[in-house]
Amino acid sequence: MITLRNVTLRRGTKVLLDSTSVTLNPGEKVGLVGRNGAGKSTLFGLLNGTLHEDGGDCSIPAQWRMAQVAQDMPETAQSATDFVIEGDTLLLAARAEVEAAEASEDGMRMAHAYMAFHDAGAHDAEARAQALIQGLGFKTSELANPVNSFSGGWRMRLQLARALMCPSDLLLLDEPTNHLDLDALVWLEAWLKRYAGTLIVISHDREFLDAITQVTLHIDNAKLMRYGGNYSAFEDMRAEQMLLQQSAMAKQQDKIAHLKKFIDRFKAKASKAKQAQSRVKALERMEKIAPVLADAEFTFEFKEPANLPNPMLSMLDASFGYPPPAEAPAGTPPTVIVRNINRSVHAGQRIGILGANGQGKSTLVKTIAHALQATGGEISEGKGLNIGYFAQQELDVLRPQDTPMEHMVRLAKETIAAGRSGWVAGREQDLRSFLGTFNFGGEMVKQPVGTMSGGEKARLVLCMIVWQRPNLLLLDEPTNHLDLSTREALSVALNEFEGTVMLVSHDRALLRAVCDEFWLVSRGSIAPFDGDLDDYQRYLLDEAKRAREENSVAEKRRAA
Repeated sequence: MITLRNVTLRRGTKVLLDSTSVTLNPGEKVGLVGRNGAGKSTLFGLLNGTLHEDGGDCSIPAQWRMAQVAQDMPETAQSATDFVIEGDTLLLAARAEVEAAEASEDGMRMAHAYMAFHDAGAHDAEARAQALIQGLGFKTSELANPVNSFSGGWRMRLQLARALMCPSDLLLLDEPTNHLDLDALVWLEAWLKRYAGTLIVISHDREFLDAITQVTLHIDNAKLMRYGGNYSAFEDMRAEQMLLQQSAMAKQQDKIAHLKKFIDRFKAKASKAKQAQSRVKALERMEKIAPVLADAEFTFEFKEPANLPNPMLSMLDASFGYPPPAEAPAGTPPTVIVRNINRSVHAGQRIGILGANGQGKSTLVKTIAHALQATGGEISEGKGLNIGYFAQQELDVLRPQDTPMEHMVRLAKETIAAGRSGWVAGREQDLRSFLGTFNFGGEMVKQPVGTMSGGEKARLVLCMIVWQRPNLLLLDEPTNHLDLSTREALSVALNEFEGTVMLVSHDRALLRAVCDEFWLVSRGSIAPFDGDLDDYQRYLLDEAKRAREENSVAEKRRAA
């Protein structure tokens, strides 16, 4: 078992753990939670041996094998399959012994080495690696592609596959879902449920934690508190504790009343549709843990839109894709992913956009946001349409060398030049005060964005969107770098938003709480998805099974 006895842990002058103790038993699946900066990743450093306790004692069984996802971006021309196979440290050691035995020409040593190499799984290593790679969303045609040919997010998926390939008794996962879409996330959950070792995972995805963990370890005020149960159970227990401990402060009660007001409002609006009922359940959960939400250090709201055109936009025989690369010969046609779409987006709709990776979800959102041009057909916008766009990569809209204040000043000038007005005036002091409501205070308003954390960048993008008073929100994976409390703040703000929302996200809790309907982007088309997220997860598993069967048939034909 893992035992921490009176452990003190510092980073610089900051005490992250102060004489705290906890025990984790073999085979437990543990969610490690706490506010950003509380010390979650630092605790991982203690467990993996890169950091040492400043006081007390941390003990892990010496014979335990440990695996975790490397955080560096791999730079190698190795194929994806070979790169992942090398994650199996037991197999690598056995292979090295085979080579050494062959060089020694010692027959007995070679016999033992070959036996150990077989026992380490040499016979099926390639198949195991490729199953992991494909489970995380890669295509069969990409298995032999060099690692360097993939983008950063896909390379991090390969690092995750490499960690899963490694035989381990203790698996440490720090935000494993950040670069995954929903189908890869469902696959990962299934894999981790089968994992026989001890798992400790840091994640800000509540449904992921609920699905795979049965113990929650909370870092709060430099102490480790162990709770039996998954994240939702922990949240319920913590809410009860806070109700017992906290005095009835007027500010907190105002926040609770505010939360209950929008919960009641949206309950009244809910239809009997499956997704609407799913959303009611999410709102009921918010009501139950209102004290926890009220304690959150960050909340915000969207201002009522200046107008609500209806329809917001209409697509007539529209096609979506991306232009040819710059180095392509002149006249190369664009790549079309989705075609011949005839759909309208109306005022007040809350649309969750579903679909496997590569089917065109982000391409659709980028085209509506004017980041890409439609490859065919027509997209017409309602008069007064004002789009607020959260790009999947925040740096698509942020300038690393500029400060939050410089971003807001430039935004104010562009908005005023376009004949629109923001939430507050464009004067610098007003903008400074507005930034303060998003926790950009003091010297942070002058800090270059490139030096900020992913969560701070995401918060700045939200700040810029809110200031513009949009009537159509296009959100492409807005929660990737947000902690749980900020995700809750976003969920509350979106539920109070009077305009239209189009949301791409692998955060199922956010999709359930916000969306009343779903569109499925699949096989070159867009169609309503008649069901809720549980139905969609079953659809994904059925699709994965169908793809495996097709691959099996294809392999048998090739073999014949």
